[in-house]
Amino acid sequence: MKARITVITLGVDDLDRALSFYRDGLGFDTEGIIGQEFEHGAVAFFDLQPGLKLALWPRQSIAHDAGLPLDRPSVTDMTLGHNVASQAEVDAVLRQAKAVGATIIKPAHDTFWGGYAGYFQDPDKHLWEVVWNPALLPEGD
Repeated sequence: MKARITVITLGVDDLDRALSFYRDGLGFDTEGIIGQEFEHGAVAFFDLQPGLKLALWPRQSIAHDAGLPLDRPSVTDMTLGHNVASQAEVDAVLRQAKAVGATIIKPAHDTFWGGYAGYFQDPDKHLWEVVWNPALLPEGD
């Protein structure tokens, strides 16, 4: 297996609400919800960076597709990292997320490793870390 990820899928409880948060609130580009003609098929895809997409899919559909019982989500099982080019950008992204319905879990702060970061949760409680890491600046910034 090659070390490559092409789609990150987030299980959501309300696909319309999640679509609105990511598309309208955070400004992620999408065609909207597709696959509604199929049972358990409704999904929204967002282009992130070349070769990587974010998918929003109802949790019930993921459970059905995987053949697993629907279980309670755990907010500490994983985080999504959004690396930015400056401390000011960390603050700006956290303000934007809060303005469109995110919950700020941990305000931006200086980190023990020399960076600057904060956490927010989307409406389905997925945990995002917004981080400025001077040793790992995003390409093109």
